[in-house]
Amino acid sequence: MSLIEITPETHNVELTIAYATPDNFTGKPVYARPGCYLHADAEALLVRAIGLAARQGWRFRIFDAFRPSEAQWKLWEHTPDPVFLADPRKGSPHSRGVAIDLTLIDAATNRPLAMGTPFDSFTAMAHHGNTDVPEKAQENRYRLLGLMTAAGWDCYLKEWWHYQMFSPRDYKVLGDDALDSPMMTKP
Repeated sequence: MSLIEITPETHNVELTIAYATPDNFTGKPVYARPGCYLHADAEALLVRAIGLAARQGWRFRIFDAFRPSEAQWKLWEHTPDPVFLADPRKGSPHSRGVAIDLTLIDAATNRPLAMGTPFDSFTAMAHHGNTDVPEKAQENRYRLLGLMTAAGWDCYLKEWWHYQMFSPRDYKVLGDDALDSPMMTKP
């Protein structure tokens, strides 16, 4: 099984792969290089969501997609919190290539829509339906939720940015060796 690479050129998205930078909850890069990949089934849903968003004048900024199982272990070792991270012993939807973390940006300005919290804000403020965030952020979360669910994605209610395929366990957990060009630093 091969993963499909998602690029700005092929999918008209913006990539800001958080775990390839220190701008994530660990405070340091987890990936040695940025990469954005999805299983073919998930990529088809992303293409559908991209088309729906474009009709409204929006694009997607992607923070993470396929996450090698080695990276999931690094995240878990840093913050073993099953509310916000999948236990790598059970397998993450990200490590199966069927989950994506993203937000909406205005296609005309490339500015992100306000969502009330940053990506990876592991607090109740990040939950879908949280009415303590500003009203505009609530509306924008509903926009993202509507687009993604209309395209066939399932959401995770505790993270406004996280979407995954229904029945992710139908897909195999993959490591860095699933990629032609690894994302992780070799020990």
